[in-house]
Amino acid sequence: MKFSTYFRLASYATIAAATLTLFIAGGTGAGLALAFAVVLSAAWKFEGTRWQLSERAALIVILVSLPLFYVDWRILTPYLQIEFLERGSVWRGGAEVTVLAHLILFLSAVKLLQRKGDRDWFFLYLISFFEVLLAAGLSARPTFLATLALYMLCGLTTVVAFEIQKARRKVTATQTRLLVSPESTLFRKLPMRLWRRRYLETRPLPLVSLGLLFLIVVLALPFFLIAPRTASSALKRSGGGVAALMGFSDNVTLGEIGQLKRNDEIVMHVRVEGANGASIAGLRWRGVALDQFTGRGWMKSIDAKRFEEKTDESGLFKLGTTTDVARLTTQTFFLEPIDTPVLFGAPRIVAVRGSLPFVRIDSEGSIQTRLHEDEKVVYKVYSDIAAPGVTVLRSDPLDYLVPAARYLQVPGNLDPGIAALAKSVTARSGSRTGFDDARAIESYLRDNYEYSLDLKAGGPDPLSDFLFHVRSGHCEYFSTAMAVMLRTQGIASRVVNGFLPGEYNEAAGAYTVRQSDAHSWVEVYFPQTNSWVTFDPTPPAGRTARVRTGLAAQLSKYTEALELMWFQYVVGYDKQEQRSLATSLRQDLFDLRQSAAAALDRARGALPSVLGPILFVVVGLGGLIVIALVARRVRHYGWRRGLEVWRSGSESSRVDFYERLVALLERQGIKREPYQTPVEFAFAVGNSEAAAITKAYNRVRYGGSRLSASEVSQIDAWLSELEKQQGR
Repeated sequence: MKFSTYFRLASYATIAAATLTLFIAGGTGAGLALAFAVVLSAAWKFEGTRWQLSERAALIVILVSLPLFYVDWRILTPYLQIEFLERGSVWRGGAEVTVLAHLILFLSAVKLLQRKGDRDWFFLYLISFFEVLLAAGLSARPTFLATLALYMLCGLTTVVAFEIQKARRKVTATQTRLLVSPESTLFRKLPMRLWRRRYLETRPLPLVSLGLLFLIVVLALPFFLIAPRTASSALKRSGGGVAALMGFSDNVTLGEIGQLKRNDEIVMHVRVEGANGASIAGLRWRGVALDQFTGRGWMKSIDAKRFEEKTDESGLFKLGTTTDVARLTTQTFFLEPIDTPVLFGAPRIVAVRGSLPFVRIDSEGSIQTRLHEDEKVVYKVYSDIAAPGVTVLRSDPLDYLVPAARYLQVPGNLDPGIAALAKSVTARSGSRTGFDDARAIESYLRDNYEYSLDLKAGGPDPLSDFLFHVRSGHCEYFSTAMAVMLRTQGIASRVVNGFLPGEYNEAAGAYTVRQSDAHSWVEVYFPQTNSWVTFDPTPPAGRTARVRTGLAAQLSKYTEALELMWFQYVVGYDKQEQRSLATSLRQDLFDLRQSAAAALDRARGALPSVLGPILFVVVGLGGLIVIALVARRVRHYGWRRGLEVWRSGSESSRVDFYERLVALLERQGIKREPYQTPVEFAFAVGNSEAAAITKAYNRVRYGGSRLSASEVSQIDAWLSELEKQQGR
């Protein structure tokens, strides 16, 4: 391959890799990326032809097109953004970021179609670098690492080729003629195969780039381990990330959870210690608890909004107590960017650990932190999931104190048929305790109503419409119906919105929780044990996590596992992970030191008995080898020459004999000029011995040949003769 073709190929590959990085990060759409690929192909085809734009024509095209980018910024991009969000798709970056990506690609396209000098190539490289920077601010996924590595490899190859290209132009015409002219003496003397390898072939250059890339990674690794990072991206994502999590605020209207369940976007990954895919099937990831029913939805009362804020520099926030540490279940949450400060966890959270500025816990046991709509959050939750036994709960007389009265309130205009229905259900079940009443209503709703995401219930009283007319709905209607029916029977209850466990990913060892796993259930208060117990009246169809099967699903699980590992150990690598790594390394070094010390002690115990014979044998063999080598040198070269060869290494690869020749001639007043090649200098000397020594030098220096013993002796004899002549 010609070097000029190699240089162009490397440059185009760098520009293409930068565009691919921006596309993978979501900075540009597939249509625009495909259009740019067409421009890239056309620019390659038109390179060096009359179809290329002149510098003036390219400048005119850019200036004329600038108003179009203003229209793109103000009208087109905001309109497309609204269309994406209405379809529930992810839009990464705001309008400004999108227009900037469009502008960068347009400038690259114009420059590619233009006749290019060194300055234009450098401008294209600079634009490609800005594309990668923009992509880095939009993506925190492992796919970005793959495209970044590709860009770095192409970029290093291009930089090396670009510098060689510039250096070639600096060679003067005289130097070029002397070097490459077929009439050159050196050109005639050197083998053509060697000439091609040293001056024309480009195959070693990609290996040089790979070596540089490896060196960069090795040098950057210590900085990676030393410098902790945050999970935030460099660019703010207006409307990006996960869509708005309806149903997780202080005021929720009936139907919001149902809208959320229609979307399959990932909300979080949850890793539970000791989980095997089925051990926590009954758990739910609790979000917000709501205690006041308005007739059309739920909200937090004034008492429920009271919260306590916890701060701790160590990152451990203690929120409760437990009678047995062994009962604690540890969950690690990898929460995607969402527009709610709510943190999730298994019921009865005792503590939270994470790099969080603060944690707030309200009177309903819901926890929050700062908003994180632009970054992922990693935190651990320690929950005491143990609940009182059924016998204990059945024995509770449900004698509520005044503070629990708010969990018994219902709207004044509530349909009286709801209370009558609740009374009828409990009476038919024959229940005699509050716990049995709750179980009866839970079973009645599960068995006699259908689960559906279609929002059919409505009107001024959607709950009554659901119970007596539609008899079909999603989890929100079931939980609301049970909570209100319990309240009409004097049983304190509240509604909780959160998520089902999600789909277990064996490759990641974690649960993948999506928006479609959003769920609503009921908590009933038992004052005797001061405990809130979970009841779920939703039919099984609404409580079963989606399970994906097939090859595509399995590949998707591996992709999610890779992304989770990338986020945990790269993007979310923080001070806590840093301390954990340092502790692990110290423990490993301590164990290694202990093992080495024990092995050394054992060796010392066995050493005296075997040390003497071993040392005797080793020293004897070494002495025999040295004597044999010295004898061989003396036999071939004599004492004086043999010692010189021993000091300087292998005789067949030495080229100092030529330096000896040049020094001898220089003492005679014959000096080699800088522009002279060795062969030209020998011809200028006019000495047959000098020409023969120069020929041998070219073979060793440029041809990789090895001189025989007879050739070495002959050259030494010639040089000795020249020295004698000089001495006279």
